[in-house]
Amino acid sequence: MTHTRLFSVGALALAALVHLPAQAQQQLLPAKSEIAFVSRQMGVPVEGKFRQFSAQIAFDPAKLASSNIAFSVDTGSATLGVRETDAELPKSVWFHVEQFPKATFQSSSIKRLDGNRFEVTGKLSIKGVSSPVVVPVTLTQNGAETTATGTFAIQRLTYKVGDKEWADTSMVANDVQVKFRLALTGVGKL
Repeated sequence: MTHTRLFSVGALALAALVHLPAQAQQQLLPAKSEIAFVSRQMGVPVEGKFRQFSAQIAFDPAKLASSNIAFSVDTGSATLGVRETDAELPKSVWFHVEQFPKATFQSSSIKRLDGNRFEVTGKLSIKGVSSPVVVPVTLTQNGAETTATGTFAIQRLTYKVGDKEWADTSMVANDVQVKFRLALTGVGKL
């Protein structure tokens, strides 16, 4: 084999290695995922959900310090399942969708609690207000798919959701439970 040919083969092999991803591409499967919220209106639980959301995930169970999770939720996709109520949610006293079309979450650290339970700390931003949250996450794996589930509480008034005349917590409670089930591909073995 000539030096030129040997160099060409070596260069092609090196180029192929450089372009290989370090790990499989991680993706959210929106059709198999759900983000819901439960509030109480005059003491009665009211459940809603967001129909559109996306995520950028770089999660390695063996390298939590370099793992990162970013989430974006289209606030205009919120629904309580009642047309009249859904028409109110985009307005300024609730999600103010015109000015704040997205709610976001950005992780700052991820800690393993045990084999498949994690604690994700980060900033949740809604209506231009950012506040720290700690999100418990349980991961289950079935073949190439990983499902992340969890529930955490927020105070809606911290984010000015339901402000002005709706700030009265005897009408709509301040506590809101956020529940999620996220189907992911490309996550390494736990």
